[in-house]
Amino acid sequence: MKWLKRALGLDGAKDIEPWKAGQASTENGNNFVTNQVTLAAYRDAYAANGNAAVGLSATWACVQLIAGTIASLPLMVYRTDSRGVRTVARDHPLYFVLHDSPNYDLTAVDFWEFMAASIELQGNAYAVIERGSSGAIEALTPIRPDLVKARRREDGDIEYAWTESGRRVVKTSKDVLHIRGSMGDALSGASTLTACQGVFRDALAAETAAGAMFENGINASGVLSTPPEVRLNKDQREELEKNLREKYMGSVRQGVPMLLDGGLSWVPLSINPVDAQMLESRKYSGEQVCRLFGVPPAMVGFGDKASNWGTGKEVDVLGFQKFTLRKRLKRIEQSLEKQLIPLAERRAQGLTIEFNFEGLLRADTASRYAAYASAIAMGIATRNECRALENLPPVEGGDVVTVQMQNVPLASAITAKRDDDGGSSPPADPPV
Repeated sequence: MKWLKRALGLDGAKDIEPWKAGQASTENGNNFVTNQVTLAAYRDAYAANGNAAVGLSATWACVQLIAGTIASLPLMVYRTDSRGVRTVARDHPLYFVLHDSPNYDLTAVDFWEFMAASIELQGNAYAVIERGSSGAIEALTPIRPDLVKARRREDGDIEYAWTESGRRVVKTSKDVLHIRGSMGDALSGASTLTACQGVFRDALAAETAAGAMFENGINASGVLSTPPEVRLNKDQREELEKNLREKYMGSVRQGVPMLLDGGLSWVPLSINPVDAQMLESRKYSGEQVCRLFGVPPAMVGFGDKASNWGTGKEVDVLGFQKFTLRKRLKRIEQSLEKQLIPLAERRAQGLTIEFNFEGLLRADTASRYAAYASAIAMGIATRNECRALENLPPVEGGDVVTVQMQNVPLASAITAKRDDDGGSSPPADPPV
């Protein structure tokens, strides 16, 4: 497919062959290309491109949570008229591209999940801007961020270059959408994998060590000793070590009886089960990764013995929305407005691009209906407007803005009572 060739650099199909130990670590470390996770030889893989860190459970969970949540939010184009009334600009060409279908191959969720993940991992997200004969934007096609090189030209414009299917492609900022990550400049954002590579190296080392320990069945090593008067020659030592590895090493051979003769004796070395599982070190590494991405550990499964989604976690979710998602959404919104809508059009039509943050309430019916009730009670929205958000047909009389009257001044209530009684009698005493 066209998008797979452009975005993943493949000839129409993903490489889903299982990992082979003899292959180069750089090939298997590139998760964007092979869609695989390789922890073996993690130092070489990380030195090559750092993508082996994507295979860490905490990294994958954090990126999935952030990118997936952003992709699930509706991206809207709004138009504000001279009276200050803002409406959804469904007739604008950008609305369909951003909200529904960025290109022929991808849905909006696919596209924005890829772009958001690129920002988190590589610090940059790129997409080719394709225009029709009228000059209107008709498609956005993502580019692998690790392939793109940006430089400032002599005329001040930014030039983007990458290799696609063996062909070098060079475009200017007019034809490339570039969303930068945090702590960067005009040419590039900061990559989390590069800026904090020490944290990911430590986490990979802990995972690799734990894997080697579990592969051995969490069996401690031991000492094979001979009586003082017996000394083994070189050949005997090599043969004995070979037999031990082939017959008794590993969890598969656990429990196999060991036959010793010639005065040999086996003394196992004790090991602490907690140390063998390395729970504390691995938990700390996971929390470190969560800290880098601004994700509460409980939201990706790094919690205590209590339920990760139990009482009290609402504060974590609210903090995640305010301090992690909000700044990322604002960065994307401003990049889209600046690069996709000309300044004159923004000023003349009052065009803005925003994520609809209320989309997070789609799965929470109680909170959604409570928000509708508050909006109707305060006169912010009509009943038909709220029904439209629920894909329900309008009802007669539902377009009237109403407010509750329980907080009117007391004098007004007395006057209203007298008017109801014909103005001749004072208000009736309250019932006993």
